[in-house]
Amino acid sequence: MKQTFYSNGKLLLTGEYVVLDGAIALALPTKKGQLLEVSPVNQSGICWKSFTSENVCWFETVLDMNVSLPQDADKTTATLYNILYTAKKMNPKFLSEATGYLVETHLQFPQSWGLGSSSTLINSIAQWARVDAFQLLQQSFGGSGYDIAAAQHDFAIFYSLQDGIPKVKKVSLPWDFTESLFFVHLNKKQDSKEGIKRYQNATVSLQQHNKISDLTQKFLLCYTLQDFENLIGAHERIISEIIGLPTVKSSLFSDYDGAIKSLGAWGGDFILATGTKDAMTYFKEKGYHTCIPYAEMIL
Repeated sequence: MKQTFYSNGKLLLTGEYVVLDGAIALALPTKKGQLLEVSPVNQSGICWKSFTSENVCWFETVLDMNVSLPQDADKTTATLYNILYTAKKMNPKFLSEATGYLVETHLQFPQSWGLGSSSTLINSIAQWARVDAFQLLQQSFGGSGYDIAAAQHDFAIFYSLQDGIPKVKKVSLPWDFTESLFFVHLNKKQDSKEGIKRYQNATVSLQQHNKISDLTQKFLLCYTLQDFENLIGAHERIISEIIGLPTVKSSLFSDYDGAIKSLGAWGGDFILATGTKDAMTYFKEKGYHTCIPYAEMIL
């Protein structure tokens, strides 16, 4: 029988980079995620097909998990093989219930959006393999794991690593100004690994680390748009100091009247902008045509 697994996409509102070192981060699951469909077949091996949000097959391969991967395998195939191999090491019974499998993945968002094409895949494979998704992430991709937590929860969360152990807390956001919040895509996908490498070469003071956690928690006490804008402005300044990069507002949108915040790795994917629906013409006139209202993006 066909099995279907689903994982939410994610956006990281606060705590980017420093979440790796235990700071509290605010993560938001998105309405669009990724489906993983698994059907047993009588032919040996794993026939894998990955589809875009436009239902175009962008990746296709056949894997034999009983033999080593060929040296000339492409990067996508090698990554997929590594995730499945790791999952099978974690649960030796994985992939033993049928002769072979037909697997299809279906993204619900464009790959360039950076909403978690990898994290949604890892979380769904973990469900299929009946293994811990956080451990699968650590043993394959690495990372803080906030995206795995968002993939698993249908509400806003505080996420932190305490002694390397993921801690997830459901939070209720008292924002009645979400009609003034928009997600604007910067027309390019940022390599989060590059951003992490830059961060790892930076020096973070305990004061900066604690300040980010403190600011994150203050978002639960944020009742006006002005308070919200002040918080994201303060957060942007601290991260800018830590990683040695200018804020996205100062570098790209210095004449914009509202507040702007990077989400996740700086330099690509989505930003959050405050303002009216009419104010979004500012970004569209600059060539940034993907402007999504909060209510359409966030679960």
